[in-house]
Amino acid sequence: MSDAIDKAAGLAPDDVLYQTRRLRPEFVEGAAQCHASVLTPEADQGLSTAVRLALAQRMAQLNRDAALVQDYQTQLAAYQPSAALLALAAGETVADEPLATLARHADWVTLNPAQATEQHIRLLEQAGFSHPQIVALSELVAFVNFQTRVTAGLRLLRSA
Repeated sequence: MSDAIDKAAGLAPDDVLYQTRRLRPEFVEGAAQCHASVLTPEADQGLSTAVRLALAQRMAQLNRDAALVQDYQTQLAAYQPSAALLALAAGETVADEPLATLARHADWVTLNPAQATEQHIRLLEQAGFSHPQIVALSELVAFVNFQTRVTAGLRLLRSA
């Protein structure tokens, strides 16, 4: 069965790379489980699926991954997002708090991961985010950026 990474990379079951990924089923299953747990968790910690999808679309856009942008955009549309969430997802400057803080954090870590410091966590705390929310946000940011890199690598391999 295809997962989100297969779909974003354009892999079909008859592709060699699709089959190669299945040589390590724990990685395929793990990525699918991470995808579900960071985007649609049972306990959302106050970060709704719509907010998570908007942030995922934003990060995919920052990573210039059109396939993932489209995928997240389609998923987000099912939640009938507010204008503020659509702006967040589109990469626009967001004035509404706490979305503005979430956007700044996701943008910074996506574009400057090596420069992220404890101070960036303190800014989330100052904006009122709890430690479980910060952990959930960190997991989301890590996963989406991982996903964009894996799909980019698979696309490169496929084109070789």
